[in-house]
Amino acid sequence: MTVRDTVDVVAERAISVRLDGRAADALAELVGRGHSQSEAIRLALIEAADARRGLRSLAAEARYLMESEDDRREAQAVLELMDSLRAPWPDD
Repeated sequence: MTVRDTVDVVAERAISVRLDGRAADALAELVGRGHSQSEAIRLALIEAADARRGLRSLAAEARYLMESEDDRREAQAVLELMDSLRAPWPDD
């Protein structure tokens, strides 16, 4: 089932949104927490965009670190230092 609704995104602009059951349930949950439909949708859009930016940023950092010879050398040095500081295992 598709639910249609018109939602104010900003005071000057309204958009029409077709909500499937999952989206309608999510909107109902947010509205049940005290948000208006407009507030709930604005918050969800902002949070989704922020999350995607964060994932892209983490992916870029991971790629940089994987490609960085200096970082790999430093990580290896830290591993070796930590290994040298650990207590010996009973079978060592």
